[in-house]
Amino acid sequence: MNPALTRYRVIAWIVGVLLIVLTVGTVLKYTSEDETIVALVGPAHGFLYMVYLVLAADLARRAKWTLGFTALILLAGTVPFLSFVAERVVTRRVRAVSAPSPVRSTV
Repeated sequence: MNPALTRYRVIAWIVGVLLIVLTVGTVLKYTSEDETIVALVGPAHGFLYMVYLVLAADLARRAKWTLGFTALILLAGTVPFLSFVAERVVTRRVRAVSAPSPVRSTV
């Protein structure tokens, strides 16, 4: 499950950064009429968000998450800064489940 987690973590950060840049670009678009950032970053974020959805759904299937938790993680790429929070929550959850159990000595 580690490769799926790594793929998810990378795309979560990329989508999160692009969403913040896109948010700044949107503010600039409506305050200074400069659409350059939105025109450049908007399509990239849209495409990469679709990749985020696929990779998050793949990780959810492998980790056997509930439908509700999966939906929250999928939506995290639409709120600025939330994908970073979701990435930390997901990483902790997956690592806790896949961590080897401690070996007890019988001596």
